[in-house]
Amino acid sequence: MPGVQDVLTLVVGSDHAAVALRGAVVAHLRSRGHTVNEEGPAVGESADYPDVARPIAERVARGELDRAVLICGTGQGMAMTANKVANVRAALVMETFSARMATQHNDARILCLGARVVGEGLALDCVDAWLDASFEGGRHARRVERIG
Repeated sequence: MPGVQDVLTLVVGSDHAAVALRGAVVAHLRSRGHTVNEEGPAVGESADYPDVARPIAERVARGELDRAVLICGTGQGMAMTANKVANVRAALVMETFSARMATQHNDARILCLGARVVGEGLALDCVDAWLDASFEGGRHARRVERIG
């Protein structure tokens, strides 16, 4: 598992409700030195969140991506879709404590955000908290294994 200082391969995907926030997250992650691809519609185009979330979650499950950030209006649809993929844990967060715990306790490889729920500054803080944390293993590994 990559550590805090490692360069990660990530994808940031969104539907039409989150194009602007997707761009901000991509720029932020690139400024941190990560390899980041952006997926989803262009401004003015429409996209259904399952069509964006499922293929990205499948790539995370196969190990092709270290992590992913999925963004829609509320984050709910992205999280629900991603969590349907076996061996994926996607965490919907709206503040930094949950973002950090999603990594430390749940080893969540996908972070979901709601563009209509959190502002850009908080979203970027959540991304940093999620990325800068490390999975603690131990009793948490036992629990994560039971998720299935």
